[in-house]
Amino acid sequence: MFNIQDITRPDPAIIKALEGIGSATASGELYKLGIKNPHMTGLTSWKKGKSVVGPAITLQWMPRREDMSANSEYADTELQLHRHSMYHAQPGDIIVVDARGDMASGVFGEMMLTYFMGKGGLGVVIDGCIRDWTHAEQLDMGMWLRGVTPNHGWQHKIMPFAVNVPIACAGVLVMPGDIIIADNDGAISVPAHLAPEIAKLSNEKNEWEEFTRMKLAQGGDLRKYYPLNAEAKAEFEAWLAAQTTANK
Repeated sequence: MFNIQDITRPDPAIIKALEGIGSATASGELYKLGIKNPHMTGLTSWKKGKSVVGPAITLQWMPRREDMSANSEYADTELQLHRHSMYHAQPGDIIVVDARGDMASGVFGEMMLTYFMGKGGLGVVIDGCIRDWTHAEQLDMGMWLRGVTPNHGWQHKIMPFAVNVPIACAGVLVMPGDIIIADNDGAISVPAHLAPEIAKLSNEKNEWEEFTRMKLAQGGDLRKYYPLNAEAKAEFEAWLAAQTTANK
């Protein structure tokens, strides 16, 4: 029916290395590597406290054209491409949706989100809305959205058009299989080929930031410890060596 390509999923060790880094740290390290804007601006977490890392299944919506679109919510369900994005899902995946910033159409509702969660999906990142929030709110998965609506996707002006193609989600190019890092700060897209380097750099930064946080909490001088000057770097190296020895 549809010739939809599956995504290439990363080594689970890469995902593990990125977990706990946070979108802010990863975004800063991406900037140093030349990726200036990985943040999908305007999409906020509707499940506060949720933090996810996983590969992107991409879903593109386009302006509705009646000869290419179902005319009701349940008509020709197998021709509705947004369903097929979920058929391809595997545990740990995140669906990223270019819904054109539309605030009137519900890209997914409670039932489809429940299905995705049941398949092991971690979350959705949508430049648009979902519906059925009263029930969707109860689902144990991350949701980064522009908002919610009572409308289903066929009540207004957009339609699902393609799965696992490059998309523009809230101003960011997202390729199928890119790594999404999303938390309370927002959602960012990490190019898959840069993920190992981002994991390395971000974990190194988190180490010295842990030391800096401790020193500042103890009344340490901001000019010395953030960022570390030469004297503070020597202190940090000694502290890190002691931590490494203690953890052996």
